[in-house]
Amino acid sequence: MMNHYETVFILTPVLSDEQTKETVAKFTKVLTDNGAEILNEESWGMKKMAYAINKKSTGFYFLVEFKAEPTMVAKLETAFRREEKVIRFLTVKLDKYASLYAEKRRNKLSKKEEA
Repeated sequence: MMNHYETVFILTPVLSDEQTKETVAKFTKVLTDNGAEILNEESWGMKKMAYAINKKSTGFYFLVEFKAEPTMVAKLETAFRREEKVIRFLTVKLDKYASLYAEKRRNKLSKKEEA
């Protein structure tokens, strides 16, 4: 049974562009190696956080939307915990309404990129 998930994670702001891309690629590889289907990846860029975490007030935000088995979430979150570049992460299971909304949002974003 494949469920629809969405994970947002924040990387430390001291990383270079190349280091952030490598780190994101590492997590998407964890997903694909364990049979997950990646539906969408978004980089939200550097944003100011509501409160300081580890004396950092900004971070690079990323969103990954994927379909996977329920056991896959634990493996992904273990990878997040082992990586010192990750400040925070949150993974949620999307219900059918949230999945429809996410699909509409993806379509809207792809139309903006084409224009």
